[in-house]
Amino acid sequence: METARFFNLLRKQKYTLIAVPFLVMAIAFLLVRKLPDVYAAKGSIAAGILDGSQEGIGTSIEKNLMQETKVNQEFSNIIQMMQMKKVYDLVSYKLILHDLTSDVPFRKPSGLLKTVVGDARNHAIEVYTDKYNKREPLSLWDDDQKGLQKLLASMGYDFESLQKKLRVYRLENSDFINVEYESDSPKLSAFVVNTLCSEFIDYYSNVSKENEKRTINFLATMMAQKKDSLDNQVDSLRKFKIDNKVLNLNAQASGLYTQMGEFETKIGVMQKDIEATEGALKSLNERFNANNRGYNSNVSPLTQDILMTKQQLTAANDALIKSNYDPKFQSRIDSLKEVLSNEINQQSDRYIQNPLTTKENLAAQKMNLEINLDLDRSSIKSLQNEYNKLNARFNSLVPHEAVIQAYEGNINVASQEYLEVLKKYNQTNMAFTSSSSLKQIEMAMPGAPQPSKKTLLVGVSGLGSFVFCLLILFVVFYIDDSINTPQELANKTEMPVMGYLPLLRNLSMLNLNQLWRPDNDSEDNKAFKSQLRSIRFETDNELGGSHLLAVTSLGQGEGKTFLAMSLASACLMINKRVLLIDGNFANPALTEFTQPEYFLEDYLTGKSAMPRTGYENDITVMGNRGTDTSLFEIAIEQDIRQKMDALCTVFDIIIIESSSLDTLNLSKEWLSVANKVIAVYESGKTISTTDKSQIEYLRELKDKYVGWVINRVPGEYMTSQHKKSRKKAMR
Repeated sequence: METARFFNLLRKQKYTLIAVPFLVMAIAFLLVRKLPDVYAAKGSIAAGILDGSQEGIGTSIEKNLMQETKVNQEFSNIIQMMQMKKVYDLVSYKLILHDLTSDVPFRKPSGLLKTVVGDARNHAIEVYTDKYNKREPLSLWDDDQKGLQKLLASMGYDFESLQKKLRVYRLENSDFINVEYESDSPKLSAFVVNTLCSEFIDYYSNVSKENEKRTINFLATMMAQKKDSLDNQVDSLRKFKIDNKVLNLNAQASGLYTQMGEFETKIGVMQKDIEATEGALKSLNERFNANNRGYNSNVSPLTQDILMTKQQLTAANDALIKSNYDPKFQSRIDSLKEVLSNEINQQSDRYIQNPLTTKENLAAQKMNLEINLDLDRSSIKSLQNEYNKLNARFNSLVPHEAVIQAYEGNINVASQEYLEVLKKYNQTNMAFTSSSSLKQIEMAMPGAPQPSKKTLLVGVSGLGSFVFCLLILFVVFYIDDSINTPQELANKTEMPVMGYLPLLRNLSMLNLNQLWRPDNDSEDNKAFKSQLRSIRFETDNELGGSHLLAVTSLGQGEGKTFLAMSLASACLMINKRVLLIDGNFANPALTEFTQPEYFLEDYLTGKSAMPRTGYENDITVMGNRGTDTSLFEIAIEQDIRQKMDALCTVFDIIIIESSSLDTLNLSKEWLSVANKVIAVYESGKTISTTDKSQIEYLRELKDKYVGWVINRVPGEYMTSQHKKSRKKAMR
């Protein structure tokens, strides 16, 4: 239903939908026909970023992803730098300088450029050249440079104009950056692309070199600081070792520990020997008794030589221990022992002999054991002294160990920092000495003009205007809340609809006498009479045996008079005696149109007799005088009902045109007198808030209210579907 309505609206506005696109296309053609041809130029730059990007082959996926992200970031940085205003300004300066100094400029001089002659021209060239050499933008705070900026804009060489036509992008995932520019001159397009590439490469190289130089200087300073710090730590450790006589702490500690172990072993062996010797002496002493001591009284004491030899042997033994058992001291000890043994034997030969030879031998053994015991005790004392010295030296190394470890830790940290800085310094220095990786590998050349877009622009303008018109019509249709068909009226009001009357395009059809003539068989007349007969039939069924039918509407001018006259003529065609009363005191259009013989006021007040039925094929009309009055002000309600009942005895149907419901009591007084009520609704109107209250009043009439008749329905809504909808609403 809604779709059909929309297409009906489109059919109604078909000439608009055709005319507007054609008009827009004509205007577009006039605007684009003088557009110059467009020439495009393209150049390429090799970034050199992907040359070392294959290092990640065979590595983890995560590392490859990180490397790809880094590469994309580098390309994004380069593209953004190429599109900086600082780089575009260099291109602008070269363009304007070319046009100011060349006999063949890229573009036709603008009106502003034509005014720059003589000294002004030389001044402009001087300023542009100076700004280009210094790589500086024009200062808009300076009025003179602000004028030069306007000169660039007038020629289309300023930053904004270049940016609109320049495209800088990376070619998929390659190492190449493409630069494209479109203009009305092939040489201009090629010049802009090549100039932008060369200027950017120079700018990028200078910026990179400057940054790398600052980085190298910074790293060199840091490297010197780290080297000084490392040297200071090494010197401090060396000085500490010298002051504390520490050459190799670990080796020294290990040697001392080994020597202490050896001395502990020897002391243990020596103690065992002493204990063994003491045990042997004790055993010998037990073998001597008091009776045998007399035999020894003649034994002389040890000679001075034996004592001196024992002292020498003790000294040699001490020297052997202090020298860590040097073999040369061991041979001296062996020789001294041999000398001592000979001296003891000689001394034994001089002993006074007694008969007890065994006792003499025991005495000699005892003397030897006592000499060995003295030697062992002297040796173990020397060993213990040396052991104590080694232990003291070992204990003195412990605090040195903590200090040396601290020094060595600081040296390791300083060494690591120095090596890291040195590595970065070497890498940066190598990058600085190498040439720039950016290179223009494809020069832009003047080319043929691009395919013309004029036809496309004209077609797009026509299509766009057509779509725009459709959109406007759809919006109008969407927000349109008007009622045009019986079904819409029945759905909105939830009240029955008796039928509808089509819109009459020929005003001559208002002559109802001609409407029913047999020779008046036009399509419009047939449609109108068909709908009028349907309304007459439905009205007869609703009236039953009643006679009074009131015709009203929600507002003025909706067609009450027309419906009343048309329905009266239709009832006359079925040989009914018809009385048509003009009850609209506010607007007596029926009276003015028919100029009747009878007036309502005279009949109700008894000033005139009951009207007679008209002649054959004629309708009796009772008008009103159009005064400011109401029905119940003319006569009391009881008298009015009696008068109306009297008329019902004479006429088969009495059709009363009352005023619209917005006149309040003027219409409601008639509706209270009538037997049935019909309301007229004009097609194309919307239901207002006031109308809703009037509709509610009609709903309260219940069975007295017959239904709606929608008037002036356009021809596009007069379909069989509407008729079916009307019958369904009637049921």
